[in-house]
Amino acid sequence: LFNVGPMPTGEIESRQVARLLEMGAWLKQYGESVYGTRGGPFKPAKWGASTSKGNTVYLHIFHWPAEGLTLPAIGKQVVSSKVVTGGKVELKQTEQGIAIRLPENDRQAIDTVIALQLDGPASDVPPVSLSGGSLSEGKKATASNVYRKMQLYGARAAFDGDASTRWATDSGTQQAWLEVDLGAAMTFSRVAIDEWDGDPDRIQAFELQYKSGAEWNVFHKGKTIGPNWSTRFPPVTARQVRLNILQAADGPTINEFEIHAK
Repeated sequence: LFNVGPMPTGEIESRQVARLLEMGAWLKQYGESVYGTRGGPFKPAKWGASTSKGNTVYLHIFHWPAEGLTLPAIGKQVVSSKVVTGGKVELKQTEQGIAIRLPENDRQAIDTVIALQLDGPASDVPPVSLSGGSLSEGKKATASNVYRKMQLYGARAAFDGDASTRWATDSGTQQAWLEVDLGAAMTFSRVAIDEWDGDPDRIQAFELQYKSGAEWNVFHKGKTIGPNWSTRFPPVTARQVRLNILQAADGPTINEFEIHAK
């Protein structure tokens, strides 16, 4: 929805005309990835969204993860791939997933479109969450503070695999923690955190901790986080993991907190 309306004169404002012409030109060139398609199989997330038609899946990548885009396994073989918006894609498919790499010069500022040709109908693939593989997804979560004690902004929203939901704290909160119980001791070596981009960099200092006995031990320290942040570290084995926010400019809010084996 462009939310375009006429001025009192009945004319469309010139800036809106320019934007409509821009979108029309884009659709004329890349409309195959939109018209006649359906959503999926990959669920929308911070990275972007997907559409599909027949045996083809179109990836609309709005934000590239620092290490490239890695998709979960889908039970279909990718027989070919191309960058609809131009460029040469590097794709590697394994039983664990699909790794996609693209030179920065070939990444579009608004939407990079990549077409994946499958060995069968894309409609046969059940909806897939891109955060699949996160050890923390769907696990029991708690937090020191929740915005107005509303369930909508509860701790579990940061572990539901849905980047459109978020854990949020009350305005003015400067210190808080967000904790997840993995259900059993697991080994992990990467954490990815997506801080809400509505007002990024609220977090000014933080620690990542794991619980050993009754003690919380620090395995990483940092300052700002921001959207699509991740870090690697020597493997840690623990059941309970915590983001301990030491200093924030305002109430911290996190879309997703992912813990990965590698």
